[in-house]
Amino acid sequence: MQLSLDHISVTDTTPSRLADIAAATGCSGICPFLRSMAVLPAMPDYDLVTDAAERRATRAALAAGGLTVDLVYPFTLARRTVVADFEPALAVAAELGGRLANVLCYDRDLARQIDRLSELADLAGQYSIGLAIEFYPPSQIRTLADALATVERLGRDDVGVTVDLLHIMRGGEAGSSMALLAVPHIRMAQISDGPATLSADRIEWEAGLQRQLPGEGHFDIPAFLTALHRDIPISVEAPQQAAMAAGVPALERARGAVAATKAMMIKDNRRV
Repeated sequence: MQLSLDHISVTDTTPSRLADIAAATGCSGICPFLRSMAVLPAMPDYDLVTDAAERRATRAALAAGGLTVDLVYPFTLARRTVVADFEPALAVAAELGGRLANVLCYDRDLARQIDRLSELADLAGQYSIGLAIEFYPPSQIRTLADALATVERLGRDDVGVTVDLLHIMRGGEAGSSMALLAVPHIRMAQISDGPATLSADRIEWEAGLQRQLPGEGHFDIPAFLTALHRDIPISVEAPQQAAMAAGVPALERARGAVAATKAMMIKDNRRV
């Protein structure tokens, strides 16, 4: 199984440092943010589009660790998005060997949403990058069923879905979503854990700042893994703001998250 370290698990790192940590924890790939995000805690100020030194450092760290770039962020479609503005980021993603661009959709106009996704897929295709639509309850593509319906409307082989177990559990359709996991449109799976229920006003806080490690909560991770195609890359996506605030180093936090994820994969008889 391919196991990637998602940047949100250790937001207090640059992409090059993320790659170093991924290699040190036995991951085969990373899912980096191409630029820093103000909404994420303690993230260093960088932009791979303009920072040639960090691009070189990231390429070197990837090569040294034998790592792949499995998914890149952020690509967000809203009402006023100009798709052409994404081209520099896509060029950098291609330079790093990125294979998928993760897309969140906040545009309420369905026709425009589809048009922009198609336009973005065309642009990304010029760089041999596919799209992975991430459903997220606060967005306009809220559930796995919504994301799959969007992919069907697009009718393209180069557009699939990112499946985050947390979003399945918080989307209100966990049972029906789990039944859809074997479809071929899924391109990436993300794992964390959490309490069985959570108030709606805490969903964004949990998603971006504080999740439980696999095995610590109430999510049915074995069922999630079993339902997926065996060749779907798995990403460790477990932000730990409390541990970060307590001064636990990024490498130590990543080691704990990766070890917990591998333990779940071994229970599912998957190679790690």
